[in-house]
Amino acid sequence: MMINLKRLMETVNTSAAIGATENGGLHRLALSREDTEMRATFVQWLETADLRVTVDDFGNIYGWREGTNPGLSPVVIGSHLDTQPYGGKYDGVIGVLTALEVIRTLNDKGIKTERPIVIVNFTNEEGARFMPPLLGSGALIGDFSKTSVYETIDAEGISFETALYESGYPGEKAHRLKDAHAFMELHIEQGPVLEQNQKSIGIVQGIQGLAWLTVHVKGKADHAGTTPMSDRKDALVAASAMVTALSRYAASVEELVITVGTLQVEPSAPNVVPSGVTFTIDMRHPDDHMRKGVPMAIRKIISDTSKMYDVDFELETNARADTVHFPGRIQNILLEETSSLGYEAKQLYSGASHDAKNMIRIAETSMIFVPSANGKSHHEEEYTSDADIEKGANVLLWATKRLADEK
Repeated sequence: MMINLKRLMETVNTSAAIGATENGGLHRLALSREDTEMRATFVQWLETADLRVTVDDFGNIYGWREGTNPGLSPVVIGSHLDTQPYGGKYDGVIGVLTALEVIRTLNDKGIKTERPIVIVNFTNEEGARFMPPLLGSGALIGDFSKTSVYETIDAEGISFETALYESGYPGEKAHRLKDAHAFMELHIEQGPVLEQNQKSIGIVQGIQGLAWLTVHVKGKADHAGTTPMSDRKDALVAASAMVTALSRYAASVEELVITVGTLQVEPSAPNVVPSGVTFTIDMRHPDDHMRKGVPMAIRKIISDTSKMYDVDFELETNARADTVHFPGRIQNILLEETSSLGYEAKQLYSGASHDAKNMIRIAETSMIFVPSANGKSHHEEEYTSDADIEKGANVLLWATKRLADEK
């Protein structure tokens, strides 16, 4: 029993044409015209596969394949079909489409399972149109209220509620997924580890914890032409030194990653010494004990640097999230099925967040990673080979059948 690669890649290529960019990527923001077209195509595929289609009030789409014992909770597989602006055609997408291929293969073989199997497409996983990300799965588990989700506004002032109703997929509260026996999400790695280790399958142990910080550096504005270098309190020079020191620190600690992603300069004039700089810090590490100590090290680095440049600073913590550890039982099943298929796997933590992070609240959860060429993702050059997608889909197929046959 193996998936039909030709059929799967035809499905992937059909998806890749909906919201296609000139450079071979996808621009398919949540509940946009392109996403609405993709949803309609996806629903048609579900119906053709004889699945019962339901949509909840957050626009999450489900395709139900009944089991021989419909009273049992389902095995749920899937991911998301929305993309980043000018992103790639694999991120999230192949998780949904390989799930569809699993169902098609079971149908081809006439195989019935004890438990129902449900395919899910989560709304607004990327957060590229409506913030925060993981909105559909987060709302499903109760992290966000329906009111807060519906009132979320995009950059053009359009509310989530308006976009949802205009898309034609408002759904019903009664259709929200309430529990599951297991949840599995196949996804591209979005990093270089599998490729560097020449492994086709990644068995995800969990999702790294993180902290988001904001640093405000306070100097003194002065005339760029008349103020000697020795008399300056240049906030930008100090902030630059802080960023460099943070990068060196992260490189010295195994598995720690620190990113400064935004920087704002005041007064932002070419002939004025900067009086203020605000920058953000994203730091991640899989060990919660280790990660909780990092902000103290960051504060010391920033404090020591501020003294060197005679500036002041404030440090804010904006968000924290502990590492999510996936249960060993599901990981072991994935490892066993990978081995039985003759593939090689590597266990690793995900540095990026995924819907699986939320689904662990209602089900035993794990993820399958397949390699990303050169580690690229959220980019039009994002690429995963057909051969690696096939291997990932076969692991998903066998693990799904095994879990769905559990009583």
